[in-house]
Amino acid sequence: MIYTVRDGLIARCESISQQGDEAAALAVVAKQLEAYNVQDLDAHVACFADDVVIADLNGAENLHGISDYRARYQGVFAQYPQKHAELVGRLACGNVVVDHERVRRSPEGEPFEVLAIYTIKNGKIARVDFVK
Repeated sequence: MIYTVRDGLIARCESISQQGDEAAALAVVAKQLEAYNVQDLDAHVACFADDVVIADLNGAENLHGISDYRARYQGVFAQYPQKHAELVGRLACGNVVVDHERVRRSPEGEPFEVLAIYTIKNGKIARVDFVK
């Protein structure tokens, strides 16, 4: 279960399906992070479903569809050519993978922490919910 807590109260509860091949889910998440860190846009985007959704954990969708995803990360890679995400920890449960990442926009940049909750369907990342 994933709980969204606001003001100390549970605002939303979602069940995480344990269906799917956990090893395959872990592999596609690892592959996209590797491609992200070397800014290989094609390899990175290939890990995501055509109808990918990027959202905040509270459910606010920030992006929908692979064309928008490609355009966003093409811009991110151009703006921050040395951006790097260090994997701090990774958990998996069925088709859901949660990464704790420490991200820097440049080698000397101030790091910031991110949780990325990946939902995998048919071998591709179908949804990412971010906690920043």
